[in-house]
Amino acid sequence: MTQPARCLIANLAWTGVAALMLSTTASAAEDDDAITPYRPSVSSPAQLPVAGQLEFELGGLQSRSGNARRGSLPYQFKLAFSPEWGVLVGGEAHVWVHDGDVRSQSLGDTNIVLKRAWIVDDASAFGMEFGAKLPTAKSDVGSGKADYAVNTIYSRDLGAVHLDANVNATRLGLVDAGSSRTQLGASASFSTSLSAQWGVTGEVSGTHRAGGDNSVQLLTALTFSPTKHLTFDIGVARALRPTPASTLLFAGAVFPITKLW
Repeated sequence: MTQPARCLIANLAWTGVAALMLSTTASAAEDDDAITPYRPSVSSPAQLPVAGQLEFELGGLQSRSGNARRGSLPYQFKLAFSPEWGVLVGGEAHVWVHDGDVRSQSLGDTNIVLKRAWIVDDASAFGMEFGAKLPTAKSDVGSGKADYAVNTIYSRDLGAVHLDANVNATRLGLVDAGSSRTQLGASASFSTSLSAQWGVTGEVSGTHRAGGDNSVQLLTALTFSPTKHLTFDIGVARALRPTPASTLLFAGAVFPITKLW
């Protein structure tokens, strides 16, 4: 077993124990304080978490493309100031890269996002995210440059299926000569409940950039929510483009840390 895999498993075991302990404390809270998971899909929902409730998402991700291996520990803090405004701070707590004889590890890049939600009714909402990626990773792990992004969101309940659709544009700090700095992206995530505690998610996503490689990814995941204050996820994604295709395995948890107000 590789070092990234061992660290990933150890991290997820620790996350599970911590999440169960925190969710036990939160179980006495009102149902209105239920969490709003953004994992495991690429798409973000328009809805914000409960105002004043600090939520935490932590997971493990391992990808393989040809002879290259990459492991990371993605995380995200979510805090809403009101039902309309909130902030997200996340990134990768640690990244391992193994490509042939090249091995490197460091803290990953950090993302800061300001989010605005427009709640239409109980079944639908619109949202916008204004984000910046800060180059906190080593240059051989991250791009070493800042990126800026705007993401538009539409979320809707279609009967028993929930849809999160995203369309976004990113201004990249580092690009190859002759390629555009503007990258366009789109994704659509569909999720539904299998039972009171189990759910399933399917998603298609992709990016386009003039003069650069386009990307297409398919994702599927299972979610398990023993309480309304804790959700576990596990799944697989297949990036069909750019070639060679890569496979991503991931798992994680979402839970509240504290109620600030």
